[in-house]
Amino acid sequence: MEGIAARLPPRAGGAARTSAPSNRGRGVYPVDRLVNVAEYHVENFGCRASRADGESIALGLRQAGLSQAEDLAAATVVVLNTCSVTAEADRGARAFLRRLRRTSPGARVVVTGCYAQRAPEEVAALGGVDAVVGNSHKSLAVEAALASISHPQPAPGATQGFVPLGSLADAAIRRPSAGVGIWHDPLFAHAEMAALPFAADARQTRPNLKIQDGCGNRCSFCVIPVTRGPSRSVPLDESLRAVEEFVAAGGKELVLSGINLGRWGRDLAPPSRLEDLVAAILERTALPRLRISSVEPMDWSADLIGLFRQFGSGAHPRLARHAHLPLQSGSDAILRAMHRRYRPWHYAAKVEAIHAALPQAAIGADVMVGFPGESERCFRETYDFIDRLPFAYLHLFPFSARPGTAAFALHGATPVHGEAVKERKAALRGLISAKNEAFRRRFLGAELSVATLHDAASEDGAPKNEASSATPALSDNFLPIAVAGRWPSNLLLRVRVTGLTAEGLLGEPVGSGHGGAVPVIEAGKRI
Repeated sequence: MEGIAARLPPRAGGAARTSAPSNRGRGVYPVDRLVNVAEYHVENFGCRASRADGESIALGLRQAGLSQAEDLAAATVVVLNTCSVTAEADRGARAFLRRLRRTSPGARVVVTGCYAQRAPEEVAALGGVDAVVGNSHKSLAVEAALASISHPQPAPGATQGFVPLGSLADAAIRRPSAGVGIWHDPLFAHAEMAALPFAADARQTRPNLKIQDGCGNRCSFCVIPVTRGPSRSVPLDESLRAVEEFVAAGGKELVLSGINLGRWGRDLAPPSRLEDLVAAILERTALPRLRISSVEPMDWSADLIGLFRQFGSGAHPRLARHAHLPLQSGSDAILRAMHRRYRPWHYAAKVEAIHAALPQAAIGADVMVGFPGESERCFRETYDFIDRLPFAYLHLFPFSARPGTAAFALHGATPVHGEAVKERKAALRGLISAKNEAFRRRFLGAELSVATLHDAASEDGAPKNEASSATPALSDNFLPIAVAGRWPSNLLLRVRVTGLTAEGLLGEPVGSGHGGAVPVIEAGKRI
């Protein structure tokens, strides 16, 4: 890699290191500003936590003076923020890289994220990659991107360019034959941050505040402990400052996210709990609405559910009535083989408690199909289990054998045929489609609180404008809704549901629930 690696002093063994600064700071990346404006593009793959990482990397590039490329072909540097939870995720990143090389052959490319952490040498060997930054060193992704576009031939020991060498915190750099710099540590000894600085200026209407990273559950199918490292939490006061920054910028809905969100606070001194952070946000800030992303079933405590009772009501609930509990399987035998930390009856009890506290809440789950050894009987147990519970939606995905996991060997011994996986997914899609429609029908004629979204793209499944006179929005209980009229994004509206669409709802604003806002005026008339 040109730039960083070329300027680092050699160390015994051929790798290079520099000393770390005593305090990297929060909210601002330690980089010099660019004099000549370059353009960047960050391509995000995977989960909400990964998206939060990508928004933070984009923030660092903006702070360094780069502008966001409106056209990918115009980007000077492209950061691929990858996922590796399935083989399909890896293929998606490789396919994007091939397209990028056709459309933007001159762009410098930095690959980071879970794929970069799981298989750094493999990623470095892909054509057109200039640097590989694993999750263990993700706080250096901005520096690596800037260095990739700095002067290609710096004098030995020179400090010119865009990257302060002292900010390369014990950077474990390897130089494979392709000459690509790799920043990677399988032990995460250099992972000094649980989350990168929060990007309050992100283009998302409902951005993610990542307050936790890593996971120690060691499910037999999952590569995340390898790609994300141990659980690490952002301290409470630091999290509150990020919330206050979002509120000061005029934000309305913030999504609390993490890799294993329910483990937040367990590693802090003194230890804390997710419900303590949620309570602090709602009691000590003026945030209009907080949404909690995926939380493992056994982390849904009575205190956490109690907060939903307390803050999940009113014209505009401050705690969104939405609960996502990863399930994976409804078969006890399969859950045991997966090394999941609950039994079906434990899971059902949590869902029933949430539903009793919030009958109008959208409850969703992740479900894996085709885990090794999943017989027809095991699948039927899962199907019947889902049928009995009040789910509003499911995230369905097939089992993917990941190298280094316990289930990789199981897949070789007891694989599930691909046709069976397709048939089972189709059956579950039919089941959840009916349950989702029934859930949406419950709200015909009712009023819901919604957050208006950007017109250009959907967020969290909310539809693009279904008609030119509608605005996409998302209700607090996770229902996509097309609101009559053209409204600015980032408003909380009170909406009466007037109809159903293929996957969402139609609605009209009612009363003064929109806080005095009026539809956008175009060409002198309201549309």
